[in-house]
Amino acid sequence: MSLSQLADYLSGTWENRKQALDQPAWYVHLRLWHQPLPFLIDGCFALFAEQAPKVNLNQPYRQRVMILRCTPLPQEWQVEYRQLKDPGQFQGAGSHPTQLEALSPSDLIPLPGCILTVRQQKQTFIAQPPTDAICTFEYEGKTRQVVLGFEVTSNQFKSYDRGVDRETGQSLWGAILGPYIFQKVYGV
Repeated sequence: MSLSQLADYLSGTWENRKQALDQPAWYVHLRLWHQPLPFLIDGCFALFAEQAPKVNLNQPYRQRVMILRCTPLPQEWQVEYRQLKDPGQFQGAGSHPTQLEALSPSDLIPLPGCILTVRQQKQTFIAQPPTDAICTFEYEGKTRQVVLGFEVTSNQFKSYDRGVDRETGQSLWGAILGPYIFQKVYGV
């Protein structure tokens, strides 16, 4: 497997419909988009990610860019997350990827500590943060912390992302009881 295979696995439109129907008290029915950017960043594949509740697809949120990088080790890669300087400018680009033609690397802000190490295990790519990583971002004038992670195959994406209280480490949102489990509904 290769970095291009990881990009192919991640790319597409995803939904957690089954999980939301089975456990509606804990999991909102979401649509998640991973759209390949029409350019490379530092010579690397990059994807625009965005999600929305299925009942309000016209109100997407949590826009970010994932940059897929090689490492010196065989069968190991990295995913670096960046946030958009102006998320509203690209809101809806998950479902309307032509909007991404206006995006450039200068529209992105690095996110300290928001890099995952990706390893392959059979037909699955598993992405985890280093044990001492602290991923933070600015939102509504406050510094927020998130713990990132995912597993992806050709047709399933498990998101372990969860927001945490910076003081207590207590989970606040996201994959509190376990990963969000998405199935690919459309490829790119």
